[in-house]
Parts: sequence; C-alpha cells; structure tokens
Amino acid sequence: MGISDEKVVAVIMVGGPTKGTRFRPLSLNIPKPLFPLAGQPMVHHPISACKRIPNLAQIYLVGFYEEREFAMYVSSISTELRVPVRYLREDKPHGSAGGLYNFRDLIMEDNPSHIFLLNCDVCCSFPLPEMLEAHKRYGGMGTILVIKVSAESASEFGELVADPITNELLHYTEKPETFVSDRINCGVYVFTPDIFTAIQGVSSQRKDRANLRRLSSFEALQSATRNPPSDFVRLDQDILTPFAGKKKLYTYETMDFWEQIKTPGKSLKCSGLYLAQFRFTSPNLLASGDGTKSATIIGDVYIHPSAKVHPSAKIGPNVSISANARIGAGVRLISCIILDGVEIMVCNRIQCFQIALKTLTEVPLNLTHD
Repeated sequence: MGISDEKVVAVIMVGGPTKGTRFRPLSLNIPKPLFPLAGQPMVHHPISACKRIPNLAQIYLVGFYEEREFAMYVSSISTELRVPVRYLREDKPHGSAGGLYNFRDLIMEDNPSHIFLLNCDVCCSFPLPEMLEAHKRYGGMGTILVIKVSAESASEFGELVADPITNELLHYTEKPETFVSDRINCGVYVFTPDIFTAIQGVSSQRKDRANLRRLSSFEALQSATRNPPSDFVRLDQDILTPFAGKKKLYTYETMDFWEQIKTPGKSLKCSGLYLAQFRFTSPNLLASGDGTKSATIIGDVYIHPSAKVHPSAKIGPNVSISANARIGAGVRLISCIILDGVEIMVCNRIQCFQIALKTLTEVPLNLTHD
C-alpha cells in the first residue's frame, strides 16, 4: 500500500450512562458526550479534529448508550463533515482496550494503516496530524499524546517516563501513590493494527493462566472476584505498562491546553478553552456586537443562530448560548453555558459557573441585580 493509499480510522470512546456520574446533574437529561461546550456537543470537538487527519476513512463512537440517543447526532455530523460516523454499542464492559478489540472486524474493514483512539471527555487542541507524522517517524506500535503538568496534580492521571532523545515510552504507571513524573497521559493515541495482536495476547495469557489453575470451587469463586474476565483489557495497566521500554510505544508532547472533563465545574473551563481556540480555528463561530443593533459582546462568545438576544443585553466573556434560548433586555451574562430553550427575560446578572437548564428554577443560579 502506497503512502497516498493509506487509510486512517478514528475510534472515540464515549462511555455510558452508568459512567461519568461525577458529571451529574448535567448528564441526567442529556448524555454527557452531547452536552454543549462552546456551542457544540462535547464529542463534536474530537470528531472535528479527526476531520483534519489525512486519508480519514471512518469515525466510530463506542459506548454503552442506547443507539437512539446518538442516532440524530451521528446522522447530522456525518453529513456536516462528509465523513462516515457510526455509533457502536458495547454489549458489556470490555475495558478501554477490550472495547477496541471487540469491534476489530468493523474497524479493520477499510484496512487502515493507522487507528486513532480518543477519549470523549478530553478537552485539548487535538494535534492529530502532527501526532500521526511523529508516530510514523518513530516506527512503533503506538504513540501517546502527553503533556507536562504540575507535580501536585500529576498523581491524578497516568504518569509516564519517556526517553528525552527518542521519545520512547520507558515507564508507565496509572495514578501512582508516589510521584513518578510530571508528564501524563492525555487519553489520545494512534496505533498500527498491531495493537489488536497485543490485546489478543493479554486476553490469551489470562485464559491460559486460568486453564492451568487447579482450584477448588471456593478458590475459583475467590479468583473470579479478584481477576477481570479474559476479554476485559485495560489500555493503561494491560498494554501501556507491560509494553513500556520495549521499543513499541512512544510519546508526542503537546504544549497546548489540556483538561479532563469529569465534573460540571470543568465543563465551563473547557467551554472557555474551546471558545478561545475558535479565534484561530473558527472565528466565524464567535459572536460580535456593540450594543447598537445587537447585544454588546465582550470577549469570546458563541450564540446559536436560532437564539434571540435583546440588543440591550451584555454578553461575555466565556458565554455559550444554545439553540432557541431567549435573553431579555438588560440581562448580563458572564462565564456561563445557556442550554437549549432557556429563557432569561428579567434584568439579572449571571456570573461565574452557571449552567442554565430549561428554566431558571431547575438549578440554583447565583443571580444578582446589575
């Protein structure tokens, strides 16, 4: 296969309703991946980034949500990006690597030379084309996007050590109790199809160990509660850790922004990061206005075309207003996300971390008169 004929497939892990409970109550009425950040569903940002990958053939969303919850979005985003996007529902938990392996036949339908794996709840600039080029230079099985963080926060993530010259992954440990490194795993990867052989190897080893054991019924029960099923394979503990230092895995460090979207508070920060990125990537999505014919806009603001905002309102910075929302006269919005159909018609000030749902009475809002 020539370089120009190489195809790339992207897989985005979106989780399910039983996961991401720390994101509640925002995920009670809308799947977390579809919650809007900077006016777009959370999953839209990694999907849009995948569009920039050369020779992209297909994007798969893998999760536990009912297919009907993603059907409309998948259809619209496929049309918008002109790239096939398909949702694949897992029948049971297989782990981050096992979930990838579970759909290996579909993923390999286009005979891709490279496979991107992204987590939906990651907010970053997604330097995927640059990452792919680095991965090809390394010549390994996989490349991990990494970032430098403070030593205090590093233990909340997977810490890693890489060769400063070759960028080879030398050591990886998930959420260590003692400090290992200030470089962490960003949850974005690119692999060759060899990743499936590696995952299969982990699964086969577990089966072999189970077959070699001669356990009483009590011991078998105890073992079953301690050990995951053979088809449950975790990318971090079962792949990254054992393959570190074997010239199979490499790192690509981003100097840009990165956040993990686990809590409601993080959603507002990440919405602001994406709004700021729009200045360079999609300036047409940012609103403008000086208070004459339209509202006064301060800083980075997104307003959906169907939203109605009174000219006397003052909006921004870091504000995202969703479809069919109505903002009345004299309203002041600062650092907030206004969801679909919300009406704010009184002369109020919404400031700091505020996310308005269907009506102002559904969630506590810190409202003070201007």
